[in-house]
Amino acid sequence: MQAVQPPRKMAPIDPHSYTDSSHPLTTHISLSFYFDFPSSTIVSSALFSLSATHSGPFALDTRSLSISAVLDPQTLAALPFSVHPASPDTVLGQSLIVTLANHFQFLVISKTSPSSTALQWLSPPQTFNKAFPFVYTQCHSIHARSIFPCQDTPAARIRYSAKLNIPHYLSAVMAAKHVGRRNPIAGECLGVCDDSIWCGDGRIVEEFVMEQSVPPYLFAFAVGELGFREMGPRTRVYSESVPGVLDSAAREFAGTEEMIKVGEGLFGPYEWERFDLLVLPPSFPYAGMENPRMVFLTPTVIKGDATGARVVAHELAHSWTGNLITNKSNDHFWLNEGFTTYADRRIVEAVQGKERAVLNIGIGWRGLVEEMDRFKDNMEFTKLKTNQEGVDPDNVYSRVPYEKGFQFLWRIERQIGRPAFDEFLKKYIATFKFQSIDTDTFLDFLKVNIPGIEDHIDLKVWTEGTGIPPDAMEPASDIYKKIVFLANEFKLGRMPNEDEVTVWGGQEWELYLENLPKSLEASQVSALDARYRLSESKDYEVKVAFLHLAILSRCSNYYGEAEKTLKAVGRMKYLRPLYTALVQGPGKEEEKIFAKRVFSEARACYHPIAQGVVEAILAKHM
Repeated sequence: MQAVQPPRKMAPIDPHSYTDSSHPLTTHISLSFYFDFPSSTIVSSALFSLSATHSGPFALDTRSLSISAVLDPQTLAALPFSVHPASPDTVLGQSLIVTLANHFQFLVISKTSPSSTALQWLSPPQTFNKAFPFVYTQCHSIHARSIFPCQDTPAARIRYSAKLNIPHYLSAVMAAKHVGRRNPIAGECLGVCDDSIWCGDGRIVEEFVMEQSVPPYLFAFAVGELGFREMGPRTRVYSESVPGVLDSAAREFAGTEEMIKVGEGLFGPYEWERFDLLVLPPSFPYAGMENPRMVFLTPTVIKGDATGARVVAHELAHSWTGNLITNKSNDHFWLNEGFTTYADRRIVEAVQGKERAVLNIGIGWRGLVEEMDRFKDNMEFTKLKTNQEGVDPDNVYSRVPYEKGFQFLWRIERQIGRPAFDEFLKKYIATFKFQSIDTDTFLDFLKVNIPGIEDHIDLKVWTEGTGIPPDAMEPASDIYKKIVFLANEFKLGRMPNEDEVTVWGGQEWELYLENLPKSLEASQVSALDARYRLSESKDYEVKVAFLHLAILSRCSNYYGEAEKTLKAVGRMKYLRPLYTALVQGPGKEEEKIFAKRVFSEARACYHPIAQGVVEAILAKHM
């Protein structure tokens, strides 16, 4: 490492990035990756192209990366660089400072750590097929910096190309166009390693290109023993080559092409060419991740009745709201998720009917109410426009930007009518596509295109106020009212009759459980389960909602089932409430010991992001 002067005080573009607002943004990165499965590391080269030439210090974000060289790509001369601060910031990581001299390109050689927060390396026993290793990424919100140095902020949209050098018995997918699969070529490794390693026996190169500009958090790949099923002219579903998983996924998501067409009718052209899906191993920490061209999904959304397609509808909706128009920083995360929640419910309504969409809204409403209680000691995070400086976005990730954001847009729709709001949405998307914006930009556009809207809706209360605004609205429909009525009846001691629930599916049960009191008698919980076997449900939304209720009610005979669940899946939607219920509150020493043991035994099967979230929960309450 060549020493350079400590960086001057910067003007950050984003509270979660070292990117300096006075520096040019990266426009393109050419990447070469060498995957070493035995060491769980990737050695990489990254050729950066900037929007303008730059002289002086230039800052990139890193986390747990070893930087071996920074080079002038024309002369291969070393460029001075240093890493600051010496001890990594717990949220931001470290800044790689490169000294440029009228450069618009430079090359960085680096190596990931086995503890990279974006990567999960799975040994064969942790996969579906039990025979081959697997690795996948999860870069949202600020984890791309742990794969390669970058301006890791959604304000910096990039195009990229990538060469993935992997063992020949594996294959790769990316959130990018697949160019081809071929043998390695001597000299193309760009300093990643010597040719004898890059071109060694049993290696293959998968090549990809992303021609549209995307924020770094949408960078994604997976490497494993993969197969696929064709589902439509623009869609395949991938997973490990396990017929049961692939066939079940293909059936669950068979209506994807219809949803794409509905989305195009509502929001304008689909700009990403393909919409492929990858079902990951159970450790994936989210329901889905909207990586363009290759959406990642948890296997828990395969329910056997096509209702898992609502998660696909959400990730599809991101193709317009989030991927095409992106929040400029995580302070404005609602611009991604509030819009997408609104958009996915419009798609669900068109494809599956209004009643199904209302159930989604109802479940979301209950979730929003619960988040108000979660953040009662820090109401900053019940705002839409937040201040997250110094805060790890993973630790404050919640349903607020989704559901309060949805409620805001639904309020505007009610004010001006759906036809006018549909036209507004199409104009909004066409105006800002392939841009990253903030809340004020949206509000300015709203006021110009819907004159006088601020006279009817208090925009400041909605975006900067805490809590749920008074003009938010709980949904209403016959089935919704019936479920809420039956939940209220349970509070009075009456369990629903079988003829009242005979047609209920997972969403109906989830909504019912969400509306029950959070502390019942253990006998009531057991009686409900004895009749309806909710603890045995194959739908994890139902199973976890019931187990959460059982734990809160100190119904200890369900702790064994909770342990099985916590060891079977790594989705944070399930981990967070179950671990929190076990350790939160007084007089829970036995539950805390139980939770700590379960986590120690399950930890290796969780993605690093999920590991960090559970560790924070335990640290807060232990």
